[in-house]
Amino acid sequence: MQRRLECRISESLWRELQAEAERTGHSLSHIVQDKLAAAYDLDHHTIFQVSTSTAVSKGLFKGCATVGDLRAHGDFGLGTFEDLDGEMILLEGIAYQARDKGTVNVAPDGALTPFATVTGFTPEQALHLDRIESQNDLETQLDVRRPSENTFVGIRIDGVFERIELRAACKAAPGEDLVAATSHQSEFAFENIEGTLVGFWAPIYARTLTISGYHLHFISKDRSRGGHLIGITAQDLKAQLHLETDFHVAVPETRQFLEADLKDDPSADLAIAEHGHAEDR
Repeated sequence: MQRRLECRISESLWRELQAEAERTGHSLSHIVQDKLAAAYDLDHHTIFQVSTSTAVSKGLFKGCATVGDLRAHGDFGLGTFEDLDGEMILLEGIAYQARDKGTVNVAPDGALTPFATVTGFTPEQALHLDRIESQNDLETQLDVRRPSENTFVGIRIDGVFERIELRAACKAAPGEDLVAATSHQSEFAFENIEGTLVGFWAPIYARTLTISGYHLHFISKDRSRGGHLIGITAQDLKAQLHLETDFHVAVPETRQFLEADLKDDPSADLAIAEHGHAEDR
């Protein structure tokens, strides 16, 4: 939720704000929010991520941070758990774990993650999505609302979904990489279910660090069902967007990470793992 602030400021402050807006191209609202966040030591517009997409694609699935660590950096996000044991959904400060067939439980603060992305969600844009025919259609409609191809975006979408197709990664066997591990993932669907999509859009230039494009997880309103989005039909959805301008990566200090060969571009492997077997993609 956003609040409207009206106040009087000095002429000198006004001139400085206008000068910064002209210099950076940012709105006055954006500048004031950033200045206030800095003054109160808040990570406004900041993404905090554990490990990298390349590391995950190579099979580095051992946990290097806890759910408690993540919740100290944000109240909204997604990821996975140690050994790729299910899908993580962090919503309104609570972390959930979606497993086989979409069953969900609350993840304890001590649960470990090898990869997760979180932020403090403070939306700046509210949108109405009238009709969604597929996941590709959803992404196309969101594309025209994003302000840039070079800015990270946090995305929350609420409503009743006519049909939502999901998957949940199953616990990886020792030595499996991401493609092998997700080849035996659980796929399932729910109809006429109310809930929330949680996720991010990331620029292509960040593909070796994070999952580029759209990455969305779902959780039902009653918090009993969830998973990674691979297909959707819906109407009358409410979408909220949060622009992210800072990206922080916590680099694992595990021996596995430090000795891994992470020079490859993980895009092809991530596309196979992320898209599942949904036909509408």
